[in-house]
Amino acid sequence: MSSLMSGENHKLKQLSSTNNSSSSAATVSTNPSSSSSSSTSNNNNKLEINLKREAENNPNDCVKQQKLLKLSTADNNNTDNTSSIIGNIGAKCLTVGLKKQATNNQTEQQQQQQQNHKSNGSVENGSIMNHQASGSSNNNQDEHQIDESLYSRQLYVLGHDAMKRMARSSVLIAGLGGLGVEIAKNIILGGVKEVTLHDNKLADYCDLSSQYYLNESSIGKNRAEQSLLNLSELNPHVKVNVHQGALIDESFLQNFSVIVLTDSSLEEQLSVGEITREKGISLIVAQSRGLFGQIFCDFGNNFTVYDTNGENPISVLISGITKEKAGVVACIEDARHGFEDGDVVRFAEVKGMTEINGKDYKIKVTGPCQFSIGDTTGFSDYQNGGIVTQVKQPKAMNFKPLKESILAPDYLDSFSDRPQQEHLFFQALDRFQNQNGRLPRSWNQEDADAFYELLVGLVNERQVEPSSINENLAKIFAKQARGNLAPVNSFIGGGAAQEVMKACTGKFSPIYQWFYYDAFECLPTDANQLPKESDAQPLNCRYDGQNAVFGKQFQQKLCDLRYFLVGAGAIGCEHLKHFAMIGAGTSERGKIVVTDMDIIEKSNLNRQFLFRPKDVGGFKSKIAAIATKAMNPQINVIAHENRVGVDTEKYYDDDFFETLDGVANALDNLEARTYMDRKCVYYRIPLLESGTLGTKGNVQIVIPNLTESYSSSQDPPEKSIPICTLKNFPNAIEHTLQWARDEFEGLYKQAPEQAYLYLTDPKFIERTNKMNGNQPIEIGESVKKVLAERPTSFMSCIKWARLYFEQQFNHQIQQLLFNFPPDYTTTTGAPFWSGPKKCPHPINFDPSNSLHLDFVMAAANLRAYLYNIPQCPNREEILNLVTSLSESEIPKFKPKQNLKIAVNDSELSMMDSNQFDVGERFKSILAELPTLEELKSVKINPIEFEKDDDTNYHMDFIVAASNLRAENYEIAPADRHKSKLIAGRIIPAIATTTALISGLVFIELYKFVQGFKTLDPYMNSFVNLALPFFGFSTPTACQTLKYYDNSFTIWDRFEINKDMTLQEFIDYFLNEHRLDITMISQGNVLLYSFFLNKEKREERMPLKMTEVLKRVSKKRIESYVKSLVFEICCNDDNGEDVEVPYVRYVLNNEPMDISK
Repeated sequence: MSSLMSGENHKLKQLSSTNNSSSSAATVSTNPSSSSSSSTSNNNNKLEINLKREAENNPNDCVKQQKLLKLSTADNNNTDNTSSIIGNIGAKCLTVGLKKQATNNQTEQQQQQQQNHKSNGSVENGSIMNHQASGSSNNNQDEHQIDESLYSRQLYVLGHDAMKRMARSSVLIAGLGGLGVEIAKNIILGGVKEVTLHDNKLADYCDLSSQYYLNESSIGKNRAEQSLLNLSELNPHVKVNVHQGALIDESFLQNFSVIVLTDSSLEEQLSVGEITREKGISLIVAQSRGLFGQIFCDFGNNFTVYDTNGENPISVLISGITKEKAGVVACIEDARHGFEDGDVVRFAEVKGMTEINGKDYKIKVTGPCQFSIGDTTGFSDYQNGGIVTQVKQPKAMNFKPLKESILAPDYLDSFSDRPQQEHLFFQALDRFQNQNGRLPRSWNQEDADAFYELLVGLVNERQVEPSSINENLAKIFAKQARGNLAPVNSFIGGGAAQEVMKACTGKFSPIYQWFYYDAFECLPTDANQLPKESDAQPLNCRYDGQNAVFGKQFQQKLCDLRYFLVGAGAIGCEHLKHFAMIGAGTSERGKIVVTDMDIIEKSNLNRQFLFRPKDVGGFKSKIAAIATKAMNPQINVIAHENRVGVDTEKYYDDDFFETLDGVANALDNLEARTYMDRKCVYYRIPLLESGTLGTKGNVQIVIPNLTESYSSSQDPPEKSIPICTLKNFPNAIEHTLQWARDEFEGLYKQAPEQAYLYLTDPKFIERTNKMNGNQPIEIGESVKKVLAERPTSFMSCIKWARLYFEQQFNHQIQQLLFNFPPDYTTTTGAPFWSGPKKCPHPINFDPSNSLHLDFVMAAANLRAYLYNIPQCPNREEILNLVTSLSESEIPKFKPKQNLKIAVNDSELSMMDSNQFDVGERFKSILAELPTLEELKSVKINPIEFEKDDDTNYHMDFIVAASNLRAENYEIAPADRHKSKLIAGRIIPAIATTTALISGLVFIELYKFVQGFKTLDPYMNSFVNLALPFFGFSTPTACQTLKYYDNSFTIWDRFEINKDMTLQEFIDYFLNEHRLDITMISQGNVLLYSFFLNKEKREERMPLKMTEVLKRVSKKRIESYVKSLVFEICCNDDNGEDVEVPYVRYVLNNEPMDISK
């Protein structure tokens, strides 16, 4: 991000803070008013002052001067001008807490007034407490304008249409316990229009084990009111209200699109269900009781699902279509299409049989690479080309109302016979509560027996087979039903919140209609080890809800935990929430160390719920630790800003890891994941691994001496795009976007970085000259381009951009067509331009074409930044500069007669293998460079690609370059949103999945703390909330290997606790383990091998192992290193290679306090 934007963000935060000072104290009112015009004027005055200062300090900065000009000429008292001013600053209006008001739209204003009237006291015998997000005059965002900078990652999950539907939806959440607040948090982050909270219950200590927006001072107060401030701060676009009064009120309930009931009785559910059915309102019931959870959905009759699975439509290239009654379509090169019978597809770009283009066909699959579309006899003959794309069809669903569904339930079955049992458990529990006015006492046998009697009566009423009910499971359900567990609430709450979004948007398949979950495996199977009633009694402490399930002794184990959390992003925030709620790291012994080197960006706020707009620019770990401490002041959480890896092993060394009870990964890259996995295997500590991708998520638990490690199994590698496809033969927008990203990296980052090193590193030439292959030449040429062809003015940058356009989108295409004309045929007589090869056409530059000007503007401004030349954001001025270039300055195309173009990667490899004297060519390139003396005043700014800053021209360049190349090859272009996803390699994300996955992680943590020594209780998980699908499986056991009669796994090793000479080391393994060592290595350093020459062998044999390592590696052993890992290759008595564990070679062992 440029310094300009960093400065602006700082000012905007100051401005927002100024605006919000009056509302930051969580003022609630019955009729909140909009921000006054004088306040808006004051805001703009402050903004103008800040911009003037910036402009005065940067007189050559075109961007700042332009902004000041626009601001000074605007009428600050005009609301529309205010919005445009903020827009010119490059920040969305909501960044500074201002809402762009809808003008000249009286109808919308009237509708909003009516909605405000409904929300602010029109309910008889009830009232509304209402809190608006800080600094916002109207929280409800314009339904036609989504804040893409905030919702960026979620938009890639839901899409714009679904987001707009959600932004028009009002949701009621009844019950603000741990489950209710989790649902509210997720849907507020998601961006509905309005959320109303209803709860007549007062907070008690049991709530504090999972309701993270309550604390000890909330005891005895209304849960909804106490949660209002924190919930309202989650999203400035969402109005959050509290309703006080009766829930069963038709005039009140009819105001909502979706109603969610938690902590509710069955009688209340049925009453609300009748109203929602009559009014066409979607109903979701969610309950959690200790380790058990329930979700019910009723979205009415004829509910439309617009996208059942959320997957991108399948698209494949075709190579032929037959003319017959059942015309068969063949995919190129036997590519598998992935379609199913009944899918609807649409054709485009078909040559010859053009009648088929743009029309939809229902298909019949005839093979993995072929399908039939019906009668094609009346069409023209197929010539070549064509792409076929799946067309998603809406699906209508009819739900049964609650009163019918509860008697004849349909289950989302994930647990064999358990849903049927648990369906009855929850109903029997409701009867128990009605009869006794309370839930069963924790681990009380008398109440459990009474519950079971009610259950048996219910079974008889429903005429269910009694043998299908597990008496032990039923009684344990009753004994722990008072429990209130944050991980279970996160799992059920994440799932229920996703169902709310489905109801609002029609995006993804809803739960039909009942879903049940239990984590029964968290409890010991031995009845003697289950909690005693005396151990689970309330203590009026924040862990009462957890003690009710596991007992006090288990709670102490949680408090003593010492965990290392790696990552404080979306999953990291949820993990910290859970650490705080379960009480981990709260004793004198316990600690949670969290590290993350990233800083907070606006796009994080949509799902990383511990952060607020005021935190943007701060370190994630530091801000997250503060927020965690606010949830539970007892937690000992320590924040680091370090990357994990070899470079930080001085911080995270033996002493650090050996004091830990476990590691929780919350990472977004494979390298860091595998590094931490190796560390956990080495130190024999459990690893809680998890990840999300949109609505998909997974959990893997790694348990020492039981399971395989994270790295033991790997996903198949992603299919890469062939180089020749990128360079000359693209056929999909993904190809052109990858090409554009590669061009960006080459032009503005990689080559400039090499040039910077040439200018600053005295050993650059020596180091480059030693590189393999043609690398010295390639690097030398890139340095030459950067330094010998540097611009002197912005006009020079414009000319360069214009010439670059001509070269890339005209001359190169003409050269390709010169080598391979449109009618070119292969040696077999087949058309060259067919199948995946699309025949291109050159583009003639047209300054009136907005895409052409977009490219020049972006390319020129990036080049200007690269060379410290003032940029120019004025499009009109750019146009004038481009058109001022004469035709003589743009060279005409002249074909290169002897230029060879590879048609595939194997040809390209052969061409690259034609070596010449690399050293001599490198010297000649260096001779052509300006001298360092000539370059001493030159400053180069290599550009790091940043996709989320819309003012830095990075995505402007990518979008324009990609779409121009797509035009060359007649590929459908991509808008900025899609381009950012692909070129920016964005991982789609949504808060619901993150919360649910984190809940599953901590359910597994419970099991580890229980000390289970077999695989059976543990569960790896894979979920897809879009389908929805929940898959659970026992982790894979670690592989057992043998040498002689000795079995070992990845968790085993040889331990050596004294310093040996190399000779002693070899003799030890031969004498003690009958292993003849043939090779020893430490990392990538080879210390000994059977082929080592005699002189070196004799030199090393009498040296201590540490001395051998120092001499061979030419590096010292750092003082913080307490042990070394040696890999050894061995032969057995028969001279055969044998696989053996690694060697841990201990140097010293002194404890260290990780709080330092």
